[in-house]
Amino acid sequence: MAGSTVAAPSATHNKPRLSFWQIWNMSFGFLGIQCGFALQNANMSRIFETMGANPDDLAFLWLAAPITGLLVQPVIGYVSDRTWSPRWGRRRPFFLIGAVLASLSLLVMPNVSALWMAAGMLWIMDSSMNISMEPFRALVGDLLPSEQRTAGFAFQTFLIGIGAIIGSSLPWVMTHWFNVSNAPVPGHIAPSLKYAFYIGGGIFLLAVLWTVFNTKEYPPENLAEFEEEKRRTAGFANGFRESFMGIFNMPRTMQQLALVQFFTWFGLYAMWIYTTPAVTSHIYHTTDTSSKLYNEGADWVGICFSVYSGVSAIFALLLPVVARATSRRFTHMICLLAGGAGLISIFFIQNPTLLILSMVGVGIGWASILSMPYAMLAGALPANRMGYYMGVFNFFIVIPQSIAGLVLGPLTKHLFHGETVYTLALGGASLLIAGLLSLRVDDADDVRAVGAEPVTLPATAYEAPVELDPRT
Repeated sequence: MAGSTVAAPSATHNKPRLSFWQIWNMSFGFLGIQCGFALQNANMSRIFETMGANPDDLAFLWLAAPITGLLVQPVIGYVSDRTWSPRWGRRRPFFLIGAVLASLSLLVMPNVSALWMAAGMLWIMDSSMNISMEPFRALVGDLLPSEQRTAGFAFQTFLIGIGAIIGSSLPWVMTHWFNVSNAPVPGHIAPSLKYAFYIGGGIFLLAVLWTVFNTKEYPPENLAEFEEEKRRTAGFANGFRESFMGIFNMPRTMQQLALVQFFTWFGLYAMWIYTTPAVTSHIYHTTDTSSKLYNEGADWVGICFSVYSGVSAIFALLLPVVARATSRRFTHMICLLAGGAGLISIFFIQNPTLLILSMVGVGIGWASILSMPYAMLAGALPANRMGYYMGVFNFFIVIPQSIAGLVLGPLTKHLFHGETVYTLALGGASLLIAGLLSLRVDDADDVRAVGAEPVTLPATAYEAPVELDPRT
């Protein structure tokens, strides 16, 4: 529980193996974080259009998300690396602060009444979510030995999938299970969407609190050296340099993954921005945001997003086995190709139900996106800079999103003549390129051993823990 500490392992390669429930507890907060992100990803374009935005403006309005990540994640990674409290540890203070701020933002967002308010709240909400999210990636590197890291990131992906299912489907559930209206009053958010954001805010906070109060962190191996390093590198100028200049001093594996990430997240950004307008216009044949048909289509997009999240949660459990049988980079390639094909297939669909098949492919890709790059990267990073480099790695998530935010709007307007389904197909092509580029990545760990780690299940009152080996 929080407030206690454990002795640090003598070396980074001698970290004790964690049990099933220890990995579960340290990852559980991601369920809440992704519930919040799922509500954002599935509904911000809907909110912007309800507030009067044109489809051509959506990519620009979404710029808040990548820019806040660019500013927040490297700083949080750098600061959390330099943080230690006997009571709260290293990463958990940031989990808690971000969760409180993000939950409050989720309560405020559905009450906006103007486009500028929605855009401003997206800045605040995304910043808060990033404060909580960034240290979770570093926590796996902090606590798990190298042979358990693929399983650790796969575990996170499983819980991310569960959280995303909940967040993506909440508006549909409020309408179809609890008869809450999904029709907005002009200039106001639909009641079903309001309640979905309220519930999502509560889930976000409770899930992160579970991790905060049920996870132990290791203190620095040498506390005196840790404090001396903090004093030696104190100061705003040094902090700024360390937080933002690491992009010029990256390990080779990180450089190779950067290009993969660029095309991956360019494609994902296109999906999050344009799926709702593409589905409502291309399949439901309406652009009237106040119509019942438009909101049915927008709700169905939420269900589709929950489907790909559910597929990713299930497939995440298979990733360590697939990666062990082949390699992590080959596994990542196959998954990205499936995601790209799924996104492109939307262009050929007219029956909304068939979108489920498209989302299966996207879900397979999403499972790998959330785990394989981080598993490959963690083995190439120094243990005392894990949070910092994970934050720097985020540059290659937010830079492509920022570029997409600048170019997708003009492309959609002038090249695709407002047909957003073509923009989705472009995103799918970007995922295909990312998949092929993943074969160039040097994996620092022994990729043939990935996935071979046994998972310790909890013991009953009468039985010893059982070791499950995925090779059996």
